[in-house]
Amino acid sequence: MSQTGLHHVTAFSGPIARNLDFHSRVLGLRLVKKTVNFDDPGTYHLYYGDEAGHPGSILTFFPIPHAAPGRVGIGETQETAFRVPRASLGWWTHRLVEKGVRHEALVQVFGEPTLRFRDPDGMMLALVGVDDAEAAPGWTGGEVPAEHAIRGLHGVTLLLAEAEGTAAILTGVLGFHEAGREGSLTRYSGDAVSGRHVTLRAVGSFLPGRQGAGSVHHIAFRAADDAAQEAMAAVLRDRHGLGVTEQRDRQYFRSVYFREPGGVLFEIATDSPGFAVDEPEATLGQALKLPPGLERHRAEIEAVLPAVA
Repeated sequence: MSQTGLHHVTAFSGPIARNLDFHSRVLGLRLVKKTVNFDDPGTYHLYYGDEAGHPGSILTFFPIPHAAPGRVGIGETQETAFRVPRASLGWWTHRLVEKGVRHEALVQVFGEPTLRFRDPDGMMLALVGVDDAEAAPGWTGGEVPAEHAIRGLHGVTLLLAEAEGTAAILTGVLGFHEAGREGSLTRYSGDAVSGRHVTLRAVGSFLPGRQGAGSVHHIAFRAADDAAQEAMAAVLRDRHGLGVTEQRDRQYFRSVYFREPGGVLFEIATDSPGFAVDEPEATLGQALKLPPGLERHRAEIEAVLPAVA
């Protein structure tokens, strides 16, 4: 059975080369899939994660060369956080300084040391020191030593006018439970190892968000299989009166989408078939992969995509 937690987070970025350099080299994430936005094949879709691209480790981007910067506001993801060993936060602080990455002073959030910083497009990220992270293997193929490597997603923080409607979806449909309160924050947790936390920040009236480079487009939650996904979709429709899309085949998982009461776009994605369905795990992310329906258009697609070193 699938565990309760995040499957992936998807955001917009600026130029692809800058995005690749930061997330694969500076942060040491593995590029596990290089494909295109299936709804807009003239745009890349990059997936970063752990060595195998397990659910709960994935951060994805739609790179748009001249995208205007986004603005975080009501109805958006304010922060995306990764898990690292607690003892590695000193190493990471030094690395961010060395690489000239804007970051904040270390703070405690729900008793966990948290190091916040921004990527080149202004996306708010964080590294959270977690005691059990050492037990998970780290990706060894990048610049970051395995003992300090990111061990998947920790969670996301959503900025909302009010939290009750979103909380009802998290607890009544997606399998999370309330795990704590701290000021304006309420944390909900699942039982997955990676991507187990969703934190709601209720702030009342505030500016609405504006999508652009550095903005999160949607967050995806895990479903064990098609039946589990449909069961959740049925509750969303029948009990909560929310519109849910038809299932869409994303090649590496199957997805449905809905707008939760706070305005954030949620996805429910199946754990299978995974990222090794069309290339070996050893060479994940090296070649441009297209779904069967787009493969016959490869020449035209490659002609409009920007070059990637």
